[in-house]
This record gives sequence, structure tokens and C-alpha cells, in this order.
Amino acid sequence: MNLKMSSMVMGKRLTAVLVAIATALGMATVAAPQASADTRGVLRPGCTWSPYKYYVQDCWVSSPSMGQKIKVQIQAASRGGSAGVYFLDGLRAPEHYSDWVELGHAPRKFVNDNVTLAMPVGGKGQFYTDWQGHWGGTNGPRTPRWETFLTRELPNYLAREFGVSRTNNSVVGLSMGAMAAMNLAAWHRNQFKQVTSMSGYLNPTFPGMYFAMNYSMQDSSGPGARVENMWGPPASPARFRNDPTLNVGRLQGMPMYLSAALGGPTPDINFVNNPVVGVSAVMLEFFSRTSTRKFEIAARGAGINPVVSYSPVGVHNWNNWGAELHKARPHILSALGA
Repeated sequence: MNLKMSSMVMGKRLTAVLVAIATALGMATVAAPQASADTRGVLRPGCTWSPYKYYVQDCWVSSPSMGQKIKVQIQAASRGGSAGVYFLDGLRAPEHYSDWVELGHAPRKFVNDNVTLAMPVGGKGQFYTDWQGHWGGTNGPRTPRWETFLTRELPNYLAREFGVSRTNNSVVGLSMGAMAAMNLAAWHRNQFKQVTSMSGYLNPTFPGMYFAMNYSMQDSSGPGARVENMWGPPASPARFRNDPTLNVGRLQGMPMYLSAALGGPTPDINFVNNPVVGVSAVMLEFFSRTSTRKFEIAARGAGINPVVSYSPVGVHNWNNWGAELHKARPHILSALGA
């Protein structure tokens, strides 16, 4: 054996001895392989491919609390990651698809990101909350238990079929869904690590809001949709539990993104052909801006430093929310480590 070969042998033996000693002392570590497989093209049980494309699957998730299956549109993480983002619709949530898919194009925006998107379908006028009574509207589950579904039943399904963590999620909501997103984040800190509110009404105990909510629910879903069946009478504890501004202290330390435009008209609003829709879009956004600003002040008073976006123009529509999702996306991904 020449000198060079002898040195190589001695080097290998020395390395082996050092590794053995380190292992014995508990110092050696073995790097766990990182999830990297692209499983977006794998169709999960109970799902079909959405015509929207972008790897979106239409899945039917069992909800024992509501006594039925709930359709959820899901896009798997691009590299097998375990982070998740829940998207909640507005007051007029469609029955066959999520507006976050068809109008917000969230799957297109997040298609190459290592997060799983979960977009529940339906629930028009039901505020994604657990109702005290039955729903008498023209659509949706007869016994709404959305909070239970979103924090127990859907997470179990996502963990089992898509490998989504139960503790590393963001929740994004607009208008009706923004109020719910804040409430879910406040009361389920173990599940959500970031919250995004777009054009939200974040102070439902403010004078007049009880009747405004009742009017909007009946306008969207018929006279059988009643706010007293949801949270009880105006002084009900459930109503105060679901007020994000009153419970803002529960959100301390959570990254949040808040947006609401000033209601300034944009070119996509045609006041001539449809003045009612135009005026409504302007006024709804103006009121959401007032409510969001009030929540922001309360949040800063509680030691929270939210990221805020108050565009001088923009109304209560998807041109506004799509643009805000683009701006919120890096904050969401950063909070989830994705």
C-alpha cells in the first residue's frame, strides 16, 4: 500500500470514529428529506377535476355537524408542502363554485407556490359561523355549522388527503368572509398563523349593524334568512363573540393584512347602464373602509401592527379584491414559511 492510499484509509477510519463518537454523545443529526414531490396532478378520493384547470379539484367533504357533504375546491401545494390557505367568499357566495376560483383567480396566482388552497363552496348569507337555529333561506345547508366545519372537519380531510398541517394555515376572506376570517383566526390560534381581510365589516355590534345584516341576508337569500337564527337577539353573547373589533386582543402576535378602498369609482363601473349596482358598489366599499379603519385603530391599540392597503380608488367588486390578493400573497406565504 503506497503512502497516498494509506492516508486515504486512515482518513476514512478517522471519520468513522468521529461519527461513532458523535452518535454516542447524541450530537450527530440526520437531515430529514424535504417534501419536494409535485402531487398536484394526483386526483384525491371523492374529487373530480375542475373545469377551471390549474390543478383545481372539486371535492366533496363530509360534514357530520351539518348532516351533508360540502363542496370544496382544492389546489394541492406545488412541491408537497404542508401549509394551507382557506378562502372565504362574500355574501352572495355561489352554490356551484367559489368566487375565489372563478373571479378572484386565486389558483392561478398561487399555482407555483408550496401551499394548498382550500375554497369552500356555498354558504350564501350564512357568515361562515355556527348557527344557533336553522337556516330558512333559499340555499345552503339547513343547519349551518361553518365554524365547526372549517376548524375540525375540513382540516381532518385536508390532513388525510392533501397532507395539510392542522397548525400552519392562513385564512383569507372578503366582505362577509372577512368578518368570518377574523373570527376564525381569533378563536383558533392553534390552526391559523395569518389572516387577511378585504373590504370587511369588522364591527357587527356597532349600532344598526344587526338590522343591516338581517336586511342583507334576506336580500340575498329570501325572507327566511334571519340574523336572530344565527346569533340570537341583539344582546346575545354569540353576537359579541363574533365581533372582531371587540376581540382584537386575541389576535396579538398574528400577522394580518387589511385592505379596503375608499370607494372611488373605477372605469369598470357603469353608472349609466346600471346605476343601482354602481352606487351600491361605491357605498358598500366606503362603509367597509370605515369599519376596517376602526378595526385597525383597535388593533394598533392592542399592540398589533397590521399591513394595511387603502387604495384611493376601488369599489366593492372583484377588480379590487383580485388586485389586493396579488399584494397580500407575499405576506401570506411569508407568514406560513412557504
